[in-house]
Amino acid sequence: MDPHHPHLIGDCLIHIFTFLTEEDLITASSVCKDWHEAADSPWLWRRLCLQRWSFCNLSVLGSDHVNQSWKRYFLRRCYLEMKMAKGRSGGYTCKSLRGHTGRVVGLVYLQENPAQHPDLWNSSATVCSASTDGTVRAWNIQNGELLWCSPEQSPLTEIVSDEQRNVVITADSTGLIKTWQGQTGQEVASFSAGSPHCTLLQYNINNDWFLTVGTSQGSVCTLADLTLTKRSSIRVCDTFKVNILLVSPGKKWITAGTKDNDDLSPKVIYAESLTSPSEDEDPLCQSLPVTGCQAAVFIPTQPARLAIIHHNERSNKALTVFDVSIKKTKYKSEIQVQQVESFPLTLNTWSSHILLEAKDSNCLALAAGQELWVYTLKGTLLASFKEHTMPISSLCLDSFRVVTASQDLSLRVLTWKNDRDNGLTLESRYHLLGGSHTMSRGFTHVACDYSSIVASVEGKDGKDVLKAYFFTS
Repeated sequence: MDPHHPHLIGDCLIHIFTFLTEEDLITASSVCKDWHEAADSPWLWRRLCLQRWSFCNLSVLGSDHVNQSWKRYFLRRCYLEMKMAKGRSGGYTCKSLRGHTGRVVGLVYLQENPAQHPDLWNSSATVCSASTDGTVRAWNIQNGELLWCSPEQSPLTEIVSDEQRNVVITADSTGLIKTWQGQTGQEVASFSAGSPHCTLLQYNINNDWFLTVGTSQGSVCTLADLTLTKRSSIRVCDTFKVNILLVSPGKKWITAGTKDNDDLSPKVIYAESLTSPSEDEDPLCQSLPVTGCQAAVFIPTQPARLAIIHHNERSNKALTVFDVSIKKTKYKSEIQVQQVESFPLTLNTWSSHILLEAKDSNCLALAAGQELWVYTLKGTLLASFKEHTMPISSLCLDSFRVVTASQDLSLRVLTWKNDRDNGLTLESRYHLLGGSHTMSRGFTHVACDYSSIVASVEGKDGKDVLKAYFFTS
Protein backbone atom coordinates (compact mmCIF):
# COMPACT_ATOMS: atom_id res chain seq x y z
CA MET A 1 0.00 0.00 0.00
CA ASP A 2 1.18 3.50 -0.82
CA PRO A 3 0.89 5.63 2.37
CA HIS A 4 0.56 8.74 0.17
CA HIS A 5 -2.69 7.35 -1.34
CA PRO A 6 -4.73 6.20 1.67
CA HIS A 7 -7.91 5.95 -0.43
CA LEU A 8 -6.45 2.75 -1.89
CA ILE A 9 -6.50 1.24 1.59
CA GLY A 10 -10.14 2.26 2.05
CA ASP A 11 -11.23 0.92 -1.33
CA CYS A 12 -9.53 -2.42 -0.74
CA LEU A 13 -11.01 -2.74 2.74
CA ILE A 14 -14.49 -1.95 1.49
CA HIS A 15 -14.15 -4.65 -1.16
CA ILE A 16 -12.95 -7.17 1.44
CA PHE A 17 -15.76 -6.18 3.81
CA THR A 18 -18.39 -7.12 1.20
CA PHE A 19 -17.71 -10.74 2.20
CA LEU A 20 -18.63 -10.09 5.86
CA THR A 21 -21.95 -10.46 7.63
CA GLU A 22 -23.43 -7.48 9.45
CA GLU A 23 -22.17 -8.87 12.81
CA ASP A 24 -18.62 -9.24 11.48
CA LEU A 25 -18.84 -5.78 9.90
CA ILE A 26 -19.67 -4.22 13.26
CA THR A 27 -16.79 -6.09 14.90
CA ALA A 28 -14.38 -4.96 12.17
CA SER A 29 -15.38 -1.33 12.66
CA SER A 30 -13.86 -1.35 16.16
CA VAL A 31 -10.38 -2.50 15.08
CA CYS A 32 -8.90 0.87 14.07
CA LYS A 33 -9.75 4.19 12.47
CA ASP A 34 -9.21 2.99 8.88
CA TRP A 35 -11.32 -0.13 9.43
CA HIS A 36 -14.01 1.92 11.15
CA GLU A 37 -14.29 4.32 8.21
CA ALA A 38 -14.41 1.46 5.71
CA ALA A 39 -16.93 -0.58 7.71
CA ASP A 40 -19.22 2.45 8.05
CA SER A 41 -19.27 3.04 4.29
CA PRO A 42 -22.86 3.84 3.23
CA TRP A 43 -22.35 1.70 0.14
CA LEU A 44 -21.76 -1.43 2.25
CA TRP A 45 -24.86 -0.91 4.38
CA ARG A 46 -27.01 0.07 1.41
CA ARG A 47 -25.91 -3.19 -0.21
CA LEU A 48 -26.92 -5.17 2.88
CA CYS A 49 -30.30 -3.40 3.01
CA LEU A 50 -31.11 -4.15 -0.61
CA GLN A 51 -29.91 -7.75 -0.31
CA ARG A 52 -32.20 -8.34 2.66
CA TRP A 53 -35.32 -6.39 1.73
CA SER A 54 -35.02 -5.59 -2.00
CA PHE A 55 -36.83 -2.27 -1.40
CA CYS A 56 -35.99 0.35 1.19
CA ASN A 57 -37.28 3.83 1.88
CA LEU A 58 -34.57 6.19 0.68
CA SER A 59 -36.48 9.35 1.64
CA VAL A 60 -36.18 8.82 5.40
CA LEU A 61 -32.40 8.89 5.19
CA GLY A 62 -32.47 12.57 4.23
CA SER A 63 -34.97 13.68 6.88
CA ASP A 64 -34.33 16.16 9.66
CA HIS A 65 -34.48 13.62 12.47
CA VAL A 66 -31.42 12.08 14.10
CA ASN A 67 -28.42 11.27 11.96
CA GLN A 68 -29.99 8.57 9.83
CA SER A 69 -27.92 6.38 7.57
CA TRP A 70 -28.08 3.08 5.76
CA LYS A 71 -26.37 1.49 8.77
CA ARG A 72 -28.91 2.89 11.25
CA TYR A 73 -31.75 1.89 8.94
CA PHE A 74 -30.42 -1.67 8.68
CA LEU A 75 -29.83 -2.12 12.40
CA ARG A 76 -33.16 -0.58 13.41
CA ARG A 77 -35.17 -2.66 10.96
CA CYS A 78 -33.32 -5.84 11.99
CA TYR A 79 -34.09 -5.08 15.62
CA LEU A 80 -37.76 -4.55 14.81
CA GLU A 81 -37.91 -7.84 12.88
CA MET A 82 -36.22 -9.64 15.76
CA LYS A 83 -38.95 -8.40 18.12
CA MET A 84 -41.66 -9.39 15.65
CA ALA A 85 -40.10 -12.84 15.22
CA LYS A 86 -40.04 -13.52 18.97
CA GLY A 87 -43.39 -11.94 19.85
CA ARG A 88 -42.53 -11.73 23.53
CA SER A 89 -44.73 -9.94 26.02
CA GLY A 90 -43.56 -6.35 26.26
CA GLY A 91 -42.24 -6.36 22.71
CA TYR A 92 -45.59 -5.17 21.40
CA THR A 93 -48.76 -3.44 22.54
CA CYS A 94 -52.27 -4.75 21.91
CA LYS A 95 -55.23 -2.41 21.44
CA SER A 96 -58.91 -3.34 21.16
CA LEU A 97 -60.63 -1.04 18.67
CA ARG A 98 -64.35 -0.88 19.38
CA GLY A 99 -67.10 1.09 17.68
CA HIS A 100 -68.62 -1.03 14.94
CA THR A 101 -72.13 -2.26 15.66
CA GLY A 102 -72.08 -4.94 12.95
CA ARG A 103 -69.82 -7.51 11.30
CA VAL A 104 -66.47 -6.35 9.93
CA VAL A 105 -66.37 -7.33 6.24
CA GLY A 106 -62.78 -6.21 5.60
CA LEU A 107 -59.89 -4.07 6.78
CA VAL A 108 -57.06 -2.36 4.91
CA TYR A 109 -53.98 -0.31 5.66
CA LEU A 110 -53.75 3.14 4.16
CA GLN A 111 -50.69 3.32 1.94
CA GLU A 112 -48.95 6.23 3.66
CA ASN A 113 -46.19 3.95 4.95
CA PRO A 114 -46.25 0.73 2.92
CA ALA A 115 -44.43 -2.44 3.84
CA GLN A 116 -42.07 -2.13 0.85
CA HIS A 117 -40.88 1.35 1.91
CA PRO A 118 -41.28 1.68 5.68
CA ASP A 119 -40.27 4.86 7.47
CA LEU A 120 -38.85 3.42 10.68
CA TRP A 121 -38.74 6.82 12.34
CA ASN A 122 -42.43 7.55 11.77
CA SER A 123 -44.12 4.27 12.54
CA SER A 124 -47.74 5.25 13.10
CA ALA A 125 -50.16 3.40 10.83
CA THR A 126 -53.80 3.94 9.85
CA VAL A 127 -56.19 1.05 9.25
CA CYS A 128 -59.67 1.40 7.77
CA SER A 129 -62.40 -1.14 8.50
CA ALA A 130 -65.78 -1.63 6.81
CA SER A 131 -68.82 -3.15 8.49
CA THR A 132 -72.36 -4.33 7.93
CA ASP A 133 -73.35 -1.39 10.14
CA GLY A 134 -72.83 0.70 6.98
CA THR A 135 -69.79 2.67 8.17
CA VAL A 136 -66.10 2.93 7.36
CA ARG A 137 -63.91 3.70 10.35
CA ALA A 138 -60.27 4.82 10.30
CA TRP A 139 -58.05 4.02 13.27
CA ASN A 140 -54.61 5.02 14.51
CA ILE A 141 -53.55 1.57 15.61
CA GLN A 142 -50.60 2.77 17.70
CA ASN A 143 -52.79 4.57 20.22
CA GLY A 144 -56.15 2.97 19.41
CA GLU A 145 -57.73 6.29 18.40
CA LEU A 146 -60.71 6.52 16.04
CA LEU A 147 -59.71 9.09 13.42
CA TRP A 148 -62.98 9.33 11.49
CA CYS A 149 -66.20 7.50 10.77
CA SER A 150 -68.22 7.74 7.56
CA PRO A 151 -71.99 8.42 7.56
CA GLU A 152 -74.18 5.31 7.75
CA GLN A 153 -75.39 3.71 4.52
CA SER A 154 -76.51 0.25 3.41
CA PRO A 155 -74.47 -2.65 4.84
CA LEU A 156 -70.97 -2.63 3.38
CA THR A 157 -69.72 -5.76 1.63
CA GLU A 158 -66.18 -4.91 0.43
CA ILE A 159 -63.27 -2.54 1.10
CA VAL A 160 -59.93 -2.03 -0.69
CA SER A 161 -57.26 0.66 -0.46
CA ASP A 162 -55.69 2.73 -3.20
CA GLU A 163 -52.15 1.88 -4.33
CA GLN A 164 -50.81 5.43 -4.24
CA ARG A 165 -53.31 8.19 -3.48
CA ASN A 166 -54.35 7.42 0.10
CA VAL A 167 -57.93 6.59 -0.90
CA VAL A 168 -60.30 3.89 0.40
CA ILE A 169 -62.92 2.28 -1.86
CA THR A 170 -66.04 0.50 -0.56
CA ALA A 171 -69.08 -1.30 -1.97
CA ASP A 172 -72.40 -1.81 -0.20
CA SER A 173 -75.24 -4.33 -0.53
CA THR A 174 -77.03 -2.20 -3.15
CA GLY A 175 -73.96 -2.06 -5.41
CA LEU A 176 -73.11 1.54 -4.51
CA ILE A 177 -69.35 2.05 -4.82
CA LYS A 178 -67.76 4.99 -3.02
CA THR A 179 -64.27 6.43 -2.70
CA TRP A 180 -63.18 8.09 0.54
CA GLN A 181 -60.29 10.43 1.27
CA GLY A 182 -58.06 8.47 3.66
CA GLN A 183 -56.97 11.39 5.84
CA THR A 184 -60.37 12.97 6.48
CA GLY A 185 -63.02 10.42 5.52
CA GLN A 186 -64.56 12.82 3.04
CA GLU A 187 -66.52 11.14 0.24
CA VAL A 188 -64.81 11.71 -3.12
CA ALA A 189 -67.15 10.04 -5.64
CA SER A 190 -69.76 7.29 -6.05
CA PHE A 191 -70.96 4.88 -8.75
CA SER A 192 -73.88 2.44 -8.78
CA ALA A 193 -72.97 -1.02 -10.08
CA GLY A 194 -76.47 -2.38 -9.40
CA SER A 195 -75.12 -5.54 -7.78
CA PRO A 196 -75.78 -6.88 -4.25
CA HIS A 197 -72.16 -8.02 -4.04
CA CYS A 198 -69.15 -6.42 -5.72
CA THR A 199 -65.53 -7.57 -5.86
CA LEU A 200 -63.17 -4.58 -6.10
CA LEU A 201 -59.73 -4.34 -7.73
CA GLN A 202 -57.81 -1.04 -7.79
CA TYR A 203 -54.61 -0.51 -9.81
CA ASN A 204 -52.64 2.17 -11.62
CA ILE A 205 -51.26 2.08 -15.16
CA ASN A 206 -48.77 4.82 -16.07
CA ASN A 207 -50.11 7.00 -13.21
CA ASP A 208 -53.70 6.57 -14.45
CA TRP A 209 -56.14 5.35 -11.77
CA PHE A 210 -58.54 2.45 -12.45
CA LEU A 211 -61.06 0.39 -10.51
CA THR A 212 -62.32 -2.89 -11.91
CA VAL A 213 -65.53 -4.25 -10.36
CA GLY A 214 -66.80 -7.82 -10.47
CA THR A 215 -70.57 -8.12 -10.06
CA SER A 216 -73.05 -10.75 -8.90
CA GLN A 217 -74.38 -10.99 -12.48
CA GLY A 218 -71.03 -12.26 -13.80
CA SER A 219 -69.78 -9.08 -15.45
CA VAL A 220 -66.62 -7.01 -15.01
CA CYS A 221 -66.93 -3.23 -15.14
CA THR A 222 -63.93 -0.88 -15.27
CA LEU A 223 -64.04 2.68 -13.91
CA ALA A 224 -61.44 5.40 -14.45
CA ASP A 225 -60.14 8.22 -12.25
CA LEU A 226 -61.35 9.13 -8.78
CA THR A 227 -64.55 10.39 -10.46
CA LEU A 228 -65.43 6.72 -11.15
CA THR A 229 -66.16 7.25 -14.84
CA LYS A 230 -67.23 4.03 -16.58
CA ARG A 231 -64.82 2.86 -19.29
CA SER A 232 -65.91 -0.66 -20.22
CA SER A 233 -67.94 -3.73 -19.28
CA ILE A 234 -67.59 -7.40 -20.19
CA ARG A 235 -69.50 -10.53 -19.11
CA VAL A 236 -67.25 -13.36 -17.90
CA CYS A 237 -69.27 -15.75 -15.72
CA ASP A 238 -72.89 -15.93 -17.02
CA THR A 239 -75.00 -14.97 -13.98
CA PHE A 240 -72.50 -16.33 -11.45
CA LYS A 241 -70.80 -13.98 -8.98
CA VAL A 242 -67.31 -12.75 -9.94
CA ASN A 243 -65.37 -13.42 -6.73
CA ILE A 244 -61.90 -13.91 -8.22
CA LEU A 245 -60.41 -10.66 -9.54
CA LEU A 246 -56.66 -10.09 -9.83
CA VAL A 247 -54.23 -7.85 -11.69
CA SER A 248 -50.78 -8.97 -12.83
CA PRO A 249 -47.65 -7.31 -11.38
CA GLY A 250 -47.00 -5.61 -14.73
CA LYS A 251 -50.64 -4.37 -14.76
CA LYS A 252 -51.06 -5.88 -18.23
CA TRP A 253 -53.54 -8.64 -17.37
CA ILE A 254 -56.74 -9.02 -15.35
CA THR A 255 -57.89 -12.45 -14.18
CA ALA A 256 -61.62 -12.84 -13.45
CA GLY A 257 -63.62 -15.88 -12.44
CA THR A 258 -66.06 -17.47 -10.03
CA LYS A 259 -65.69 -20.06 -7.27
CA ASP A 260 -69.40 -20.86 -7.42
CA ASN A 261 -69.54 -23.11 -10.51
CA ASP A 262 -67.25 -26.09 -11.09
CA ASP A 263 -67.95 -26.12 -14.84
CA LEU A 264 -66.79 -22.57 -15.57
CA SER A 265 -63.25 -21.50 -16.47
CA PRO A 266 -61.53 -18.35 -15.19
CA LYS A 267 -60.58 -15.81 -17.84
CA VAL A 268 -57.62 -13.56 -18.52
CA ILE A 269 -58.39 -10.15 -20.02
CA TYR A 270 -55.96 -7.77 -21.67
CA ALA A 271 -56.08 -4.79 -19.28
CA GLU A 272 -55.62 -2.17 -21.99
CA SER A 273 -58.81 -3.37 -23.70
CA LEU A 274 -60.68 -2.60 -20.45
CA THR A 275 -59.02 0.70 -19.58
CA SER A 276 -58.80 2.07 -23.16
CA PRO A 277 -61.51 0.15 -25.03
CA SER A 278 -61.99 0.29 -28.79
CA GLU A 279 -65.45 1.34 -30.00
CA ASP A 280 -65.66 -1.39 -32.64
CA GLU A 281 -63.99 -4.26 -30.74
CA ASP A 282 -64.86 -6.21 -27.59
CA PRO A 283 -62.29 -6.45 -24.77
CA LEU A 284 -59.60 -9.04 -25.50
CA CYS A 285 -60.45 -12.06 -23.34
CA GLN A 286 -59.34 -15.71 -23.18
CA SER A 287 -60.58 -18.66 -21.08
CA LEU A 288 -57.95 -20.64 -19.19
CA PRO A 289 -57.94 -24.42 -19.85
CA VAL A 290 -59.09 -25.36 -16.31
CA THR A 291 -62.48 -25.48 -14.59
CA GLY A 292 -63.71 -25.21 -11.02
CA CYS A 293 -61.31 -22.49 -9.92
CA GLN A 294 -60.98 -22.30 -6.11
CA ALA A 295 -58.17 -19.77 -5.70
CA ALA A 296 -55.65 -17.89 -7.83
CA VAL A 297 -52.64 -15.62 -7.45
CA PHE A 298 -50.16 -13.88 -9.74
CA ILE A 299 -46.49 -14.59 -8.96
CA PRO A 300 -45.19 -11.20 -7.70
CA THR A 301 -41.74 -11.35 -9.29
CA GLN A 302 -42.99 -12.28 -12.77
CA PRO A 303 -44.84 -9.94 -15.14
CA ALA A 304 -47.65 -12.40 -15.98
CA ARG A 305 -47.32 -15.79 -14.29
CA LEU A 306 -50.55 -17.09 -12.74
CA ALA A 307 -51.08 -19.96 -10.28
CA ILE A 308 -54.59 -21.47 -10.04
CA ILE A 309 -56.10 -24.11 -7.74
CA HIS A 310 -58.83 -25.97 -9.62
CA HIS A 311 -60.53 -29.35 -10.09
CA ASN A 312 -58.77 -31.92 -12.28
CA GLU A 313 -60.26 -34.76 -14.33
CA ARG A 314 -60.83 -36.92 -11.21
CA SER A 315 -62.60 -34.08 -9.39
CA ASN A 316 -59.61 -33.72 -7.10
CA LYS A 317 -57.80 -30.45 -6.55
CA ALA A 318 -54.74 -29.51 -8.57
CA LEU A 319 -52.49 -26.47 -8.88
CA THR A 320 -51.52 -25.28 -12.36
CA VAL A 321 -49.20 -22.43 -13.32
CA PHE A 322 -49.61 -20.48 -16.57
CA ASP A 323 -47.66 -17.79 -18.38
CA VAL A 324 -49.84 -15.25 -20.19
CA SER A 325 -48.69 -13.22 -23.18
CA ILE A 326 -50.08 -11.43 -26.21
CA LYS A 327 -49.26 -12.02 -29.86
CA LYS A 328 -49.90 -9.04 -32.11
CA THR A 329 -50.05 -9.19 -35.88
CA LYS A 330 -50.97 -6.61 -38.48
CA TYR A 331 -54.64 -7.56 -38.38
CA LYS A 332 -55.35 -8.91 -34.91
CA SER A 333 -54.08 -9.60 -31.40
CA GLU A 334 -54.31 -12.97 -29.65
CA ILE A 335 -53.87 -13.97 -26.02
CA GLN A 336 -51.53 -16.90 -25.55
CA VAL A 337 -51.66 -19.07 -22.43
CA GLN A 338 -48.82 -21.51 -21.83
CA GLN A 339 -48.85 -24.07 -19.04
CA VAL A 340 -45.64 -23.97 -17.00
CA GLU A 341 -46.31 -26.50 -14.23
CA SER A 342 -49.17 -28.61 -12.89
CA PHE A 343 -49.40 -30.97 -9.92
CA PRO A 344 -52.13 -32.60 -7.78
CA LEU A 345 -52.84 -31.33 -4.29
CA THR A 346 -53.45 -33.86 -1.53
CA LEU A 347 -55.31 -31.60 0.87
CA ASN A 348 -56.45 -33.38 4.03
CA THR A 349 -59.63 -31.33 4.20
CA TRP A 350 -63.02 -31.07 2.54
CA SER A 351 -63.01 -27.30 2.97
CA SER A 352 -63.94 -25.30 -0.12
CA HIS A 353 -62.48 -22.17 1.50
CA ILE A 354 -58.93 -22.15 0.11
CA LEU A 355 -56.46 -19.28 0.55
CA LEU A 356 -53.49 -18.88 -1.80
CA GLU A 357 -50.62 -16.37 -1.69
CA ALA A 358 -47.24 -16.15 -3.45
CA LYS A 359 -43.95 -15.20 -1.81
CA ASP A 360 -41.53 -14.84 -4.72
CA SER A 361 -40.79 -16.54 -8.03
CA ASN A 362 -40.93 -20.04 -6.56
CA CYS A 363 -42.89 -20.15 -3.30
CA LEU A 364 -46.64 -20.52 -2.66
CA ALA A 365 -48.46 -20.49 0.69
CA LEU A 366 -51.75 -22.40 0.74
CA ALA A 367 -54.25 -22.61 3.61
CA ALA A 368 -57.38 -24.78 3.86
CA GLY A 369 -59.20 -26.07 6.91
CA GLN A 370 -56.82 -26.02 9.87
CA GLU A 371 -53.64 -26.47 7.82
CA LEU A 372 -51.03 -24.36 6.06
CA TRP A 373 -48.71 -25.67 3.33
CA VAL A 374 -45.74 -24.14 1.52
CA TYR A 375 -45.05 -25.40 -2.02
CA THR A 376 -42.61 -24.63 -4.78
CA LEU A 377 -44.07 -23.93 -8.22
CA LYS A 378 -42.98 -27.43 -9.24
CA GLY A 379 -45.06 -29.02 -6.49
CA THR A 380 -42.38 -29.76 -3.91
CA LEU A 381 -43.79 -29.49 -0.40
CA LEU A 382 -41.42 -27.30 1.62
CA ALA A 383 -43.32 -27.19 4.91
CA SER A 384 -46.72 -27.89 6.45
CA PHE A 385 -48.31 -26.75 9.68
CA LYS A 386 -51.41 -27.80 11.62
CA GLU A 387 -51.29 -25.53 14.65
CA HIS A 388 -54.87 -24.26 14.66
CA THR A 389 -57.69 -26.22 16.28
CA MET A 390 -60.34 -24.65 14.03
CA PRO A 391 -60.38 -23.57 10.35
CA ILE A 392 -58.10 -20.79 9.08
CA SER A 393 -60.27 -17.86 8.04
CA SER A 394 -57.67 -15.41 6.67
CA LEU A 395 -54.05 -15.33 5.54
CA CYS A 396 -51.60 -12.44 5.31
CA LEU A 397 -48.18 -12.78 3.67
CA ASP A 398 -45.29 -10.35 3.21
CA SER A 399 -41.53 -10.55 2.64
CA PHE A 400 -40.84 -11.23 6.33
CA ARG A 401 -43.67 -13.39 7.67
CA VAL A 402 -46.97 -15.20 7.25
CA VAL A 403 -49.87 -14.64 9.64
CA THR A 404 -52.85 -16.99 9.78
CA ALA A 405 -56.11 -16.05 11.52
CA SER A 406 -58.44 -18.78 12.74
CA GLN A 407 -61.87 -19.31 14.19
CA ASP A 408 -60.07 -20.70 17.26
CA LEU A 409 -59.42 -17.04 18.26
CA SER A 410 -55.67 -17.17 17.62
CA LEU A 411 -53.22 -15.70 15.14
CA ARG A 412 -50.20 -17.82 14.23
CA VAL A 413 -47.07 -15.96 13.20
CA LEU A 414 -44.47 -17.69 11.01
CA THR A 415 -41.32 -16.15 9.53
CA TRP A 416 -39.49 -16.91 6.29
CA LYS A 417 -36.18 -18.70 6.67
CA ASN A 418 -33.42 -19.46 4.18
CA ASP A 419 -32.21 -22.98 4.81
CA ARG A 420 -28.82 -23.87 3.31
CA ASP A 421 -30.01 -27.31 2.21
CA ASN A 422 -33.67 -26.73 1.37
CA GLY A 423 -33.73 -23.03 0.42
CA LEU A 424 -36.64 -20.84 1.43
CA THR A 425 -39.08 -22.22 3.99
CA LEU A 426 -41.31 -21.13 6.87
CA GLU A 427 -40.60 -21.38 10.58
CA SER A 428 -43.41 -21.29 13.14
CA ARG A 429 -42.78 -18.67 15.83
CA TYR A 430 -45.63 -17.85 18.22
CA HIS A 431 -49.33 -17.14 18.50
CA LEU A 432 -51.38 -14.11 19.50
CA LEU A 433 -54.70 -14.52 21.28
CA GLY A 434 -57.83 -12.54 20.42
CA GLY A 435 -59.91 -12.77 23.57
CA SER A 436 -62.45 -15.06 25.20
CA HIS A 437 -64.70 -17.61 23.51
CA THR A 438 -67.48 -16.56 25.88
CA MET A 439 -67.60 -13.18 24.10
CA SER A 440 -66.23 -13.96 20.63
CA ARG A 441 -66.51 -16.56 17.88
CA GLY A 442 -63.08 -16.21 16.25
CA PHE A 443 -60.91 -14.17 13.93
CA THR A 444 -62.37 -13.37 10.50
CA HIS A 445 -59.82 -11.09 8.74
CA VAL A 446 -56.16 -10.25 9.21
CA ALA A 447 -53.76 -7.73 7.66
CA CYS A 448 -50.23 -6.65 8.51
CA ASP A 449 -47.59 -4.12 7.61
CA TYR A 450 -43.88 -4.00 8.50
CA SER A 451 -44.50 -3.27 12.22
CA SER A 452 -48.04 -4.33 13.13
CA ILE A 453 -50.79 -6.92 12.78
CA VAL A 454 -54.50 -6.06 12.79
CA ALA A 455 -57.31 -8.62 12.84
CA SER A 456 -61.07 -8.56 13.28
CA VAL A 457 -62.79 -10.65 15.95
CA GLU A 458 -66.39 -11.76 15.45
CA GLY A 459 -68.44 -10.86 18.50
CA LYS A 460 -71.28 -13.08 19.70
CA ASP A 461 -73.37 -9.95 20.20
CA GLY A 462 -73.00 -9.06 16.50
CA LYS A 463 -70.51 -6.26 17.21
CA ASP A 464 -67.07 -7.07 15.84
CA VAL A 465 -63.88 -5.74 17.42
CA LEU A 466 -60.47 -5.06 15.87
CA LYS A 467 -57.34 -6.27 17.65
CA ALA A 468 -54.19 -4.28 16.80
CA TYR A 469 -50.75 -5.66 17.74
CA PHE A 470 -48.12 -2.97 17.35
CA PHE A 471 -44.36 -3.69 17.52
CA THR A 472 -42.12 -0.71 18.30
CA SER A 473 -38.55 -0.26 17.10
